[in-house]
Amino acid sequence: MDLGLKGRTAIVLGASSGMGLASAEALAAEGANVAMFARRRDVLEREAERIGGLAVRGDVTSPRDLERLVDQTRAAFHGVDILVWNSGGPPPGRAEDLTVEAVEHAVELLLLPPVLLLRLLLPDLERSGSGRLIAITSIAVREPNENLVLSNIVRPGVTGWAKTLSRELGPKGITVNCVAPGRIDTPRLAQLYPDGPTEDEVSDIPLRRWGTPQEFGDVVCFLASDRARYVSGVTLPVDGGLGRFLL
Repeated sequence: MDLGLKGRTAIVLGASSGMGLASAEALAAEGANVAMFARRRDVLEREAERIGGLAVRGDVTSPRDLERLVDQTRAAFHGVDILVWNSGGPPPGRAEDLTVEAVEHAVELLLLPPVLLLRLLLPDLERSGSGRLIAITSIAVREPNENLVLSNIVRPGVTGWAKTLSRELGPKGITVNCVAPGRIDTPRLAQLYPDGPTEDEVSDIPLRRWGTPQEFGDVVCFLASDRARYVSGVTLPVDGGLGRFLL
């Protein structure tokens, strides 16, 4: 199936590993130009060379780094059609132990960077005629996770921002969607489950296993494609059926 991505340009954040890398791989395999952004220079450059992407090292919490990412992508590919927002998760913790500083740091990591990037890239997405904004969030936006209060607080804010954008940018031909991963086998999950999942934790998932980054990246790639041009304003879970919500 031709997804209509050949020659289009995507920026993927957090692209050196996990779901970000899998998204970049899927887009590159469909012929898209991919600018890959992450902090670890050696890993990022190695993966970018492997898939034919543009490596731009930086930190999502640095406005200067994000501006440089946009400038370098424009210089290399003469515009941007797709933004895949992704970042690492905030530290685990309980609501009763929250500090103001922890909440501020989570907002600086998860919410402020995509807002800035959208402002920087909006002219490109408008010129594209088929602009795409895809935000990687979490199933916590529909069903809060235990001991992940910062994610439970801030990721729904990203979802509300994206939903509002979908209404405002739809007339300009830009779709805005969120992809909400469940338990995808990434370094983040290894951090949260250092001993691996228990039998009960796996049995909670109807498909009886963790998802792979590639399975997640394929969904992101679809939403970026022409085949998904009438899909906007949704949060699409990729969780193997883990979530018990109806909508």
